[in-house]
Amino acid sequence: MSWVQSQYPTMLFSPKLLSWPCPRQSQAQAALLRRLFCAFYPTNLDDDDPPFTRIPKSPPRGPTPPLPLKPKDQPAKISPDEPAHSDLPFDFQYSYSETDPAWKPIGFREPTRFSPFGPGRLDRPWDGVAAAASTEGNREDVYGGLSRRDEVLGEALSEAEVAELVERYRHSDCSRQINLGKDGVTHNMLDDIHNHWRRAEAVRIKCLGVATLDMHNICFHLEDKTGGRIIYRSINILILYRGRNYDPKQRPVIPLMLWKPLAPIYPKVVQNVAEGLTFEETKEMRNKGLHSPPLMKLTRNGVYVNVVDKVREAFKTLEVVRLDCSHCGTSDCKKIGVKLRDLVPCIPILFKDEQIILWRGKQSQEDSVSAHCTSRPQ
Repeated sequence: MSWVQSQYPTMLFSPKLLSWPCPRQSQAQAALLRRLFCAFYPTNLDDDDPPFTRIPKSPPRGPTPPLPLKPKDQPAKISPDEPAHSDLPFDFQYSYSETDPAWKPIGFREPTRFSPFGPGRLDRPWDGVAAAASTEGNREDVYGGLSRRDEVLGEALSEAEVAELVERYRHSDCSRQINLGKDGVTHNMLDDIHNHWRRAEAVRIKCLGVATLDMHNICFHLEDKTGGRIIYRSINILILYRGRNYDPKQRPVIPLMLWKPLAPIYPKVVQNVAEGLTFEETKEMRNKGLHSPPLMKLTRNGVYVNVVDKVREAFKTLEVVRLDCSHCGTSDCKKIGVKLRDLVPCIPILFKDEQIILWRGKQSQEDSVSAHCTSRPQ
């Protein structure tokens, strides 16, 4: 018999016998034997099974049924059951102040069947530029009618009431403010204005960018499309009043545009040969304009309310004017040139390196250009 067997004879017996200590051993020796046995055999002392558990056979489970969706978790439909209907009497466009019905596109960059209002969400067809209003119904039933508009506006404000509203909304820290950018008065902006009018009598509108070349046009479309009234105008800051009898629960239905539609393709603004000049004379005018000092330097998203007057004043003594638009971008340069062509009026002869070259035209052409510009909305 080895020394271990002589010292620990209980290790030769079954583990079940270890629960009764040997009468010849003390309690400390019995506890030591249990610790040594557990170190060699980590299984349960009362279990004769091997150190693994047999997995009982059970019938296969079927697929777990999905939990019912809550009303707020249900996915939205791409096409609603019924298209939205609006009684507003004007055509829905992306921008109202920066488009002219007299400009006819020569092509489209996307199919006209892709309406920016979404598939089947509006009962007006999209023609690539606007969603035309239906001719049915009475135009006086909505705020676009004169009688309805006057009823909502109510009695004219007194000077004290106007001063109180102006003092409340004219400051730059006013929370009821909408920023108007180079796209002008857009369609979704109408919904933003009515959302502000739910809790405020007026809204502050800050105008920046190309649209500020013609502030009269912006004021006209804001009043015409919203039914409100402008009670304050300071350079590029406007305050639009909702009216005394305005009821937010009776606000008009304004379906939102889900994305910005691609701009149509219009004819070229700058022709190879300016009207009334030969090719050599046009080339000479362009070189003369490029080498002349700039009349003004326009910044990106600036305030251009004085540009038209300065160009008109310069054409009294100059034949060609150059505007430096180094930081405006190519797209804004062309938009500025088109607006100046209609507002001054003048003839753009070159867009190059973000420089605008304007020619005042011959005396015989100025009357024809002015007559051409009278068709644009004012």
